[in-house]
Amino acid sequence: MHIRRVSFDHPDATKLNDQVQAEYAVRYGDDGDATPMAAADFDPPNGVYLIAYDEHGTPVASGGWRAQDANDEGNTDGDAELKRMYVVDGMRGRGLARRILAALEEDARAAGRIRMVLETGTKQPEAIALYTSSGYEPCAKFGYYRLYDSSRCFAKRLGPAH
Repeated sequence: MHIRRVSFDHPDATKLNDQVQAEYAVRYGDDGDATPMAAADFDPPNGVYLIAYDEHGTPVASGGWRAQDANDEGNTDGDAELKRMYVVDGMRGRGLARRILAALEEDARAAGRIRMVLETGTKQPEAIALYTSSGYEPCAKFGYYRLYDSSRCFAKRLGPAH
């Protein structure tokens, strides 16, 4: 497995994003995640977007973080917001999400971010299990879906970079 840094608008990122959006649509009965995002949100040093490729060069997992500071959607200074964590169906259960998550945490820590935050939903129990088993704790709601009953927000302190 090879993890590569790409732009959020890279064709492989777009392909995986379309797949995760389709999954959200099925799970939630809507059009997917409507959170406003731009490719520039994930440009270093204010973010990063990663894709894991299998031995054949096929994109099989993705995830990114983008810098957030205090805003009217509930973020606080120093937040790194996790977005678009996704593993394709046939590759789940192999630890790919954990590897992407660890790489994203390390990158955000190195960029000086204080905590990693994420928003997920009640219809994504696997995501909630991944994050809580990785040291994330419930936090005050933030972001686009903060007023939704199905929204769940989590945070993990990143601490100072080594």
